[in-house]
Amino acid sequence: MTNSISDSSDFKQNPNKKAYAKQNMWTGILFGLGIVAFIDEVVFHQLLHWHHFYDKSTTDIGLVSDGLFHAFSFIATIGASFLLADLHRRHAFWLKRWVGGILLGAGVFQLYDGIIQHKWMGLHQIRYGVDILPYDLVWNILAALMILIGAILIQQTNHKKEG
Repeated sequence: MTNSISDSSDFKQNPNKKAYAKQNMWTGILFGLGIVAFIDEVVFHQLLHWHHFYDKSTTDIGLVSDGLFHAFSFIATIGASFLLADLHRRHAFWLKRWVGGILLGAGVFQLYDGIIQHKWMGLHQIRYGVDILPYDLVWNILAALMILIGAILIQQTNHKKEG
């Protein structure tokens, strides 16, 4: 069995891919959510100190909110890893669909963070004390690109599900 990104050569030989197509996608989505949340937490909260998950209170509350956010990302990533192991155990892992799910999950989380948490709820901004527009544009455009590429990859595998 091959797991190349095109992975069409063994599709007809492996009916488990079709049977577990949704699990491949949802496992990727959960993994993408967890990984992008983890990267956000480590890079922007811990290394760069640009913001906390919740910036409308004291630094202590901000650190607690960061800890809860980090726990969420850890649980999502570990949960997705168990689901991924299950797919491998069943010989049903579909790399292209899983990568599409990762990009879709990461992009949806990042766009939710950029639009809902940053702008609508005002929990925090990407960075303070600077012109925020370039940061917002890069953040949200990258999110939209991840969503688009992930959706394209998943759509390409949907055609394979039918035939």
